[in-house]
Parts: sequence; C-alpha cells; structure tokens
Amino acid sequence: MDFSTPPILRQASDSSDKITSADPYPMDPLLDLESGTNHELSKPVPGVWRVPTTDLCCIYRVPNCLRRVSPEAYTPQLVLIGPLHYSLKLQALKSRGDITNARLMDYLNMEEHKKFYIAEFAKRPEGKNIIDGFKRVIKEDEAVIRASYLESTAWIKSPKFVEMILHDSVFILEFMLRRSVEAATEKTGDPLIDEPCLAQEINRDLILLENQIPFFILEKLFDPTVSKLRKKTFHQLTIKHFEFQDEKGSDAKFRHFTDLLRLVRVETVPDHAFERCYEPMYQMYSADKLDGGGIKFEAVENPLSVLVTFEKGVLKIPKFLADDDAEITIRNIMALEQCHYPFNSHVSDYIMFLDFLIDTKKDVSLLVEKGIITIGLGNHGSVAKIVNKLCLGVLDNGSFYTDIATKVIKHYGNSCNKSRSILRRVYFSNLWRGTATLVAAFLLLLSLIQAVTSIIDVIKEPQTLIRDPDSIRDSIRIRSEIRSGFDPRFDPDPVRKSGYPEGPNPDPDSKMLDPSKPDPDPDPDIMIF
Repeated sequence: MDFSTPPILRQASDSSDKITSADPYPMDPLLDLESGTNHELSKPVPGVWRVPTTDLCCIYRVPNCLRRVSPEAYTPQLVLIGPLHYSLKLQALKSRGDITNARLMDYLNMEEHKKFYIAEFAKRPEGKNIIDGFKRVIKEDEAVIRASYLESTAWIKSPKFVEMILHDSVFILEFMLRRSVEAATEKTGDPLIDEPCLAQEINRDLILLENQIPFFILEKLFDPTVSKLRKKTFHQLTIKHFEFQDEKGSDAKFRHFTDLLRLVRVETVPDHAFERCYEPMYQMYSADKLDGGGIKFEAVENPLSVLVTFEKGVLKIPKFLADDDAEITIRNIMALEQCHYPFNSHVSDYIMFLDFLIDTKKDVSLLVEKGIITIGLGNHGSVAKIVNKLCLGVLDNGSFYTDIATKVIKHYGNSCNKSRSILRRVYFSNLWRGTATLVAAFLLLLSLIQAVTSIIDVIKEPQTLIRDPDSIRDSIRIRSEIRSGFDPRFDPDPVRKSGYPEGPNPDPDSKMLDPSKPDPDPDPDIMIF
C-alpha cells in the first residue's frame, strides 16, 4: 500500500461508487473507511498481536526495550521451537546450500535433525501409530495451542501448524529421552549426544521465552509413551532433565520451560509476598557503603533462591552465579515476568536489589568475599556491568524488597551502628590489628590506674607537702637510687649512707645533699616534679 499520497474517502451515493482514473487521489481498493475495515491489515501476517488475549496466553515475544540491550540472550543459537520463529525456519530452508550464513545453516541442520528424530521415534514399537495419534491430539487442541501465544499464528495454515508442533514436540521428547540415559562410553552417532557443547546449546535454546511450546500439549502427547519407556511421567522427565529434582516447587504446575525456571525460584518467596501490593524501590545504598555503616552480609546457600532477608543488622542474600548461562536464564525469566507476571516479578525484584547493591567493582569484591557472588567468567568490573545492564528496560511495578530496603536504610542511618562499624573496621580488621588494639588498651588502662593512684596518694598527705618540702626532695632522691638498682637505706657503708637523713654527709659537694646543683644526668622524676 502506497502511503505517499493520502487516500480519499469513499462517499456513498446513488450513482456508481466506482473510482475513475480521473480522480486525483485514487483510493486503495483495500481501504474501506465507511465500514471501518482495512482489509490489508486484517490479512494474517507474522508479528501481529491477538487482541484481546485470554488466560491461556503465556508465551510472548521479548519486548524491544529488553531485546535491544542484549539481542543474543533471547535469540536461539541452534534450534527453533514453536511458531514465533517459524519465519526463520522458512528462511533456513530457503538458504539450503548457502554456507555463508552460519546461523541459518545451524537452523537448517536442526530442522533436518528433527526429521531424523521423527524417523527414529517411528522405529520404536508401534511408533508409526503413536505418531499418527500425536497428529490427532495436536489437531484437536490446535486452537488452545494457538491461544497460548500473544502473537497471532493465523498466518500459518493448519496443516503446517500441526506439522511444526509435531516435529518440535517429538524433537524435545527424543532429546530428553536420549539425555536421560547414562553417559555412553562410545559414540552413539547422534551429534547432539556425542558432542557436549551442542547439547549445552540445545538446553540453552530450550529455556528461551520465544522458543516455547505449551507444556500441557507435551504432557498430553508424551505421558503414555514416557510412562512405558522410563516408568515416569513427562513432568518427572522434564524435572530430571533440568536437574530440579530436589527443588521446592518442582512438583507444581507450570506453563512452559521458562515458566519452570521462574517457578523453582519464586517458590522460595513467602506467600504474603503475592498477597499485597508494594511500592517501587527508589533508594538503596551500595554494598561497600552499607558495610561501612555496620551492615553485615551473609550468603544463602540455595543458588535458586531469590529471598533476601534482613534481621539484627545481617543482610542475607542468595548466591548469584555470574556467567553467560546465568545471564541468559535470568534475562528470559525477567522478560516473562515483565509480560506475564508484572505484579509478582520477584526474580526481577531480586536482580534490582542486587543492582542497587552493586555500583563498582569494589562492591563486587565485597560480595565475592562474603560468598554471595561467584564469578564464572570475567572480572569484578565486568560483573558489575552485567548486573547493572540486567535491569535496563525493566519496569518496577512494586517490589517485595522495598520493605527490606527501608529497614536497611534505617539501620544504616543509626549513628551507634556506624561507630561500631568504624571501630570494627579500623581497629579489629584482622587478628593482628585486633591483638595490638587490645594490648594498647590494656597498657593505657594500667597507665590510667597508676595516675589515679598517685593522685590519691598526694591527696592523702597534703600537710606533709606544705610542712616539710625537704622530705619530698629526700624521698625523690631515694626513689631515684632504688630505680637505678641501689637502695642506700640498706647500704652497710655508713659513709655512703650518711648523705641521707639518717646521718651527716661528709661530702659538701654531693648532689644528693643539694639537689639545686646541676646534674648532667637528671633523674626523670626530679625533672617532672
């Protein structure tokens, strides 16, 4: 449709409504403003929303405000699952033989691998009949499957849609069944099993928000088959595949694989967090600043937990693994929360709380030291950038952690807490400094006791100081000699002893007799006095 010139309004009249070539602005025949319908816009095309949505809607295309921050985190690297990437599947099939586009070649290889898995599944007992049964079930639930996506899938015709869901579903089942077998000692001939790096890429693609199939159809298709082959439900097979066997919430219902990854995390949050509305979190201090204000940090051992608590000055935070896989997982969970759980976005709230705590690599170093952050890739500075970028484009509709942040800020503002923290950091930062501080404090206490004792002695004998100043000089003289290792009171030599009050001093020039004479080595006590 050409929008370079505006179309004219079609006017109703008794004459013919046909637009002649003489009209200066010929109208697009697809535009009917009288009926309010644009037939071109009503034509099914990729990317158009289904409006209004239903409660079945749970799979979304990632909003552009999140995608443009890190496009690769939301884009499948190997395998395309579901209708949101169906156009890429068509591009891959059309690019057959073009090896210049590595990404499309990977997609093409995986589309061929899906056919291989279908053929392998058909070789199982009653395999062909089972596949025919799959087609019937998918056809019966086609409308429900389509309603699970925000975007309209009407542009994919029914036979193609059923075939796509069948191939993608059987691929997921066969891949999980093969991965559930104990590691083989020899190659199996399946690159996805023989090459661990490919299996890791597949697992990463299976958790992307845009790469999902509703879990209910997978259960409906595969529960009878899996129960015969592995003596367990498909739900149990899925939990084992993602290694969530012992996690709280793993037995609950979920919509798809991305929803499962969120579920095992938010199950650690108390129920009351889902029952009320909270204010957005506007203020919080960095980890290093809080540490300086007397806040202690402790790590919660469960790496899937998102529950932050604060009690008695201790901020307990779940462990956070900083690597590429964790970033991809967190980003897709946050995208799901922004679209499907905007008022219970507890994983996003937890990441926002970390974002407030981490401003610089100094904050990361502190949290690494406390065991809260584990760095799988990069350095402290790169981790700070990763965490800060995780929240770009994310809207805070009210956080459960706002109340916790308020308590932390109040504790930080207490001057007594700050003083204790300064004392701890400056004088007791390590064992040796703490020991030196205690020794110095002990010596200071002894000096204080000695000074107080001397003052008390002086107060007890005030008359002696006034009446007999000579006795004070004699006392100081005797103490000086005693400190030097000689006590004249017990000297057997009467001549040497006679310089003291007990007898006359034969030496008139003796400094002991006249303390006013200069002394080349003055006694400290005399000088002080």
